[in-house]
Amino acid sequence: MHLNDIKKLYFIGIGGIGMSALARYFNGLGVEIHGYDKTETPLTKNLVAEGMQVHYTDDPLHIPDGVDLVVYTPAVPADHLELKYFREKGYPVMKRAEVLGLISRGRKTVAVAGTHGKTTTSSLAAHVLRTGGVDCSAFLGGIAGNFGSNFVNGAGEWVVAEADEYDRSFLQLSPDLAVITSIDPDHLDIYGDRDGLLETGFRAFAGKLKPGGKIWVRSGLEGEFLGLHGVLTYGVESGEYMSSAVRVEDGFFVFDFEGPNGKMTGLRLSQPGRHNVENATSVIAIALELGISEGAIREALAGFKGVQRRFEVIFRSDKTVYVDDYAHHPAELEATISAARQLFPGRKLTGVFQPHLYTRTRDFADEFSAALDKLDETILLDIYPAREEPIEGVDAAMLMRKMKSAAKSLETRESLVGALAGKDLDIVLTMGAGNIDTLVKPIGAMLEQKQRNNEQPA
Repeated sequence: MHLNDIKKLYFIGIGGIGMSALARYFNGLGVEIHGYDKTETPLTKNLVAEGMQVHYTDDPLHIPDGVDLVVYTPAVPADHLELKYFREKGYPVMKRAEVLGLISRGRKTVAVAGTHGKTTTSSLAAHVLRTGGVDCSAFLGGIAGNFGSNFVNGAGEWVVAEADEYDRSFLQLSPDLAVITSIDPDHLDIYGDRDGLLETGFRAFAGKLKPGGKIWVRSGLEGEFLGLHGVLTYGVESGEYMSSAVRVEDGFFVFDFEGPNGKMTGLRLSQPGRHNVENATSVIAIALELGISEGAIREALAGFKGVQRRFEVIFRSDKTVYVDDYAHHPAELEATISAARQLFPGRKLTGVFQPHLYTRTRDFADEFSAALDKLDETILLDIYPAREEPIEGVDAAMLMRKMKSAAKSLETRESLVGALAGKDLDIVLTMGAGNIDTLVKPIGAMLEQKQRNNEQPA
């Protein structure tokens, strides 16, 4: 099937972050878009406002006539009624990753992979490239602040794509330039163990690089890619493309950069944390490869607004700062908590965490509890199941029992805002990839109300 022949597309799971980016791409080409998702969200409302047809009941009666291609996400269960209908009737059905692979094959591609860091890195890459005059398109795994979207429509030959290791999706891509930010064990339900994640995941992805292409891997990981062509390293204080002298000045992370093509000093990044300086280092390497000027790189780094739910400052007053983050893996929790410590030294950190998936909570229980112990106070919500059935003995209370900290408690989604309202809060973090995002606005509103109450004269 040639993508140019498609007139009517149907998405199962259209509200997913990667699926909606694809839907936006085709909608921009004038293709008629229909789709199903489990629940209405701000993102699905935006898709409808952009002219797409979306419904929320799994029922083949909603399917229009004349669908040319069905796109689905691996998160959709095999017994989904609409997916079964399409398969039984012989419709062309493709995974999201396959369609993204077809799009990227006709373009020059920058692909960003890694068990974490890829959404921020790919969003920053798109922002730096576009600031530097490369009119790229981008498929992102989050809502980028600079674009207000997870999809950017560019007229140039380059596309920036977030390369997802889940379900080996990223093996559909054949990039010209690529980044691997991290290879921490994750998705072990698919890969079995870290060796499987490396061999059938990341090494296989690196092997998809086009002839003459380049792939930057975080310094320290290069030993995992011996024998593969185009491998370069980047990092903080190490790597062929290296950032150093990281410091905090006036609310910015400031650092110096040195690579094979020269040096830059005093670069300012609006996103906090050493891990984000690391991400920015890989983006600078790509930007220099594409001939982008130092001036454009400086401007783009300082003006990067980050990604929704990636250390996103929701509320800030003289007394309290509230930050929301998508962190759902122990290494991500550590990075978020560390960034908060660096940005707000000496202040009390209260963290709310909603674990995501029973299997991940079980597999990394010790690592989660150790990460949460780095907070001054921890509030745990129930596990968000996503696609999984409960596992006996695996729950938030189990994580809490493993924690050494005494300042810890359990709350429900319904009780959380009230519990926080009763506390004297300094720095607040909400973390998780489930439906904790629905609590962000209520918590922000509660903090604004508390501030108004405190400002009123006695």
